[in-house]
Amino acid sequence: MGELPVAACGRIIRKATNMRVGRDAAVVLAELLEEIGTEIASEAGKLAKHAKRKTVKASDIKLASR
Repeated sequence: MGELPVAACGRIIRKATNMRVGRDAAVVLAELLEEIGTEIASEAGKLAKHAKRKTVKASDIKLASR
């Protein structure tokens, strides 16, 4: 299983919809968010490396998410 807690993803869905949430829906959201987050983090790492830094900054994440 992934890094993101399924319960937290369930809460995100519940807050957004004000409906009950099936565990399978929360699991799918967790998987998708992890996949998207990994892609953004990878791109942000490339940006930091290009700037000759070893630290990924918030600005790298914001730029990579565009």
